[in-house]
Amino acid sequence: MAPNTQNTPLLDHDIEVAVSESKASSSPTAIRSSTTGGWRSASFIIGVGFAERFAFYGVSSNLITFLSGPLGESTATAAVNVNTWSGTAALLPMLGAIVADSYLGRYRTILLSTLLYILGLGLLTFSAMLPSLSGSACEKTIEFTSCYSQLQVIFFYFSLYLVAVGQGGNKPCIQAFGADQFGGQDPVESKARSSFFNWWYFGICSGSLCTRLISSYIQDNFSWVLGFGLPCIVMILGLFVFLLATRTYRYSIIGNGQSPFGRIVKVFVAAFKNWRASTTSEPHGNMHHRSSEQFKFLNKALLAPNSNLKEDRKQCTVFEVEEAKVVLSLVPIWSTCLVFAIVLAQMPTFFTKQGDTLDRTIRGGFDIPAASLQSFTSLIIILFIPLYDRIFVPIASAFTRKPSGITTLQRIGTGIFLSAISMIVAALVEKKRLETAQEYALVDIPHVTIPMGVWWLIPQYLLIGVSDVFTMVGLQEFFYDQVPNELRSVGVALYLSIFGVGNFLSSFLISAIDEATGGVGRVSWFSNNLNRAHLDYFYWLLGGLSVVELGVFTYFAKSYRYKSGGTM
Repeated sequence: MAPNTQNTPLLDHDIEVAVSESKASSSPTAIRSSTTGGWRSASFIIGVGFAERFAFYGVSSNLITFLSGPLGESTATAAVNVNTWSGTAALLPMLGAIVADSYLGRYRTILLSTLLYILGLGLLTFSAMLPSLSGSACEKTIEFTSCYSQLQVIFFYFSLYLVAVGQGGNKPCIQAFGADQFGGQDPVESKARSSFFNWWYFGICSGSLCTRLISSYIQDNFSWVLGFGLPCIVMILGLFVFLLATRTYRYSIIGNGQSPFGRIVKVFVAAFKNWRASTTSEPHGNMHHRSSEQFKFLNKALLAPNSNLKEDRKQCTVFEVEEAKVVLSLVPIWSTCLVFAIVLAQMPTFFTKQGDTLDRTIRGGFDIPAASLQSFTSLIIILFIPLYDRIFVPIASAFTRKPSGITTLQRIGTGIFLSAISMIVAALVEKKRLETAQEYALVDIPHVTIPMGVWWLIPQYLLIGVSDVFTMVGLQEFFYDQVPNELRSVGVALYLSIFGVGNFLSSFLISAIDEATGGVGRVSWFSNNLNRAHLDYFYWLLGGLSVVELGVFTYFAKSYRYKSGGTM
C-alpha cells in the first residue's frame, strides 16, 4: 500500500518526510532506531491529552451546578441534560474515527477538531457573559431562579454541543495517534505501547485533577466566565504543543482510499442479501479453505449466487469478511461494560449533589467546591498507575509469563468488580446522610448544611478511581489492539461509545425512576430536596446490576480469543 500524501493541504512536507521514514523502518531494529515515533513523540501527545481533559472536565465536572444554578433547571432535569450531553460527547468519537480512518487521517482530524473544540469553548465562555451584557432580569419561580433568556439558553447549549463535536474528533484520534508511535510487531515497542496506555491515562487524569481543583473553585467562587475561559486557554496551549512535535511523529500509512469502515458495512450488507443463498454457490476467494468458522453466517458475503463476478470490486474478499468478524466479536465485551459506564455517570451528577449538602468547610472557613471532590478519583489514579506499571505488572508477569502481567479482559473484569463495591459503599454512605438529616430535623430544610463531613464521600470516589485504573485503561488497550490495524481510531471510538451509551442509559433510568416514584403525593428517588430523596435505593440498584454484569462479562470473556490466539 502506498501512502496517501498527495495534495495534502496541511504541513505536506513534514508529513511526507515522516511517512517516508516510517516506511523505510520496516524491520523491528529499524523502527527502534528511526528518527520518528517512540516515547519522544508520545510524550508530546500525552501533554496534548492533558490539555484536552483539562478543557473537557473544566466544563463537565461542574456542569450540573451551572444548569441547576444560573440556568435554573431542576436536579433531575439537570442530571438528565448532563448525561445526555456526556453521552453525545462519548458517541461522537465514532464519527470522528470514521472520518480519520477513512478520509483525513488522524493528524489532520486532530488538527481540525481541535480548532472546533477551541471555537466551542470560546463561545461557551461568551455565553456565560450574556446575562451581564444584556442586563436581562432573572426570572424566579417557587424553587428556581434563572438569569438566562430562552435565546441565551439555546446559544449556551449550541456552544456546549460544539465542544462535544470538537471532542468527538480529537479524543479517539489523539490516543490512537499516540499508540501509533510504537510498533506492534517489535517485542520491545509492543511492551512500550502497553505501558503507553498506562501513562496516557496518567496524563489525562492529571489534567482532570488540575481542572477539578482549579476550574471548579473559580466557577463556584469567582466567575463562570473565567471558569469556562481557562479551559479554552489551556486547549490553545495544547494545540501549540501538538504542532511543535509535527516532525517527530510516526504517521500511519493510508491505503488506497477505500474506507475500512465501509468495507465492514459492505460485508454485513452482502451477507444479508445472500442469506437465502446456498453454500454451494460460487465462493469468492476460496472461502471454505481460508475463512474461519466463527460467525459463519458472514461467510455468505463471499458468495456470488448468480455466478457473476464481472464487478469484482463489489464482491467481499476473505480478508474483508474476517475483518468484519473481528469487529463483531467485540460486541459481547462492549455490551457487558455498559453498567460500568452507568456507574461512572453518577460521579459528576449525584455524587456532586450529595457533596453540596454536606459540611465542606476546612481550616479558615474555606469551603471545598463539591465538584472538586472528583479530584480524589483523579488523584488515586495518578498515584496508583505508577504502582500498577512498575510494581504490579513485574510481579504478576513473574507468575503469568505475560508481558502485561494480566490479560486486558482480566484487568477489565477486576475494575467492574470494584465499581460494584463502590456502589454498595455509596448506598451505605447515603443512608448515613439521610439518617443524619433526620436526626438534626433538617429533612425539610434542604438548603441548610447537614452536620456530616464531606469526607464520608471519599471512599466511593477512591473506589471509582481504582476501578478506572483497571477497567478504563484495559478497555482502551483492548479495543485499540483487537480491531484491524486500519481501524485503530474506530477501536478507540468503540471504547468511548460504551460511556456514551452508558450516559444515555443513565438518563433513561433516572427519567423512568423519577416518573415511577414521583408524582402527586409521592417523593421521587431524585427529589430536588435530597433529604427526602432516595439516592441510596438507586445506588443499591446499580450495585446489583454491576454484579449481574460481572457474571455475564466473565462468561463472554472466557470464550474470547485474542488476535494473537490466546484466551482470558
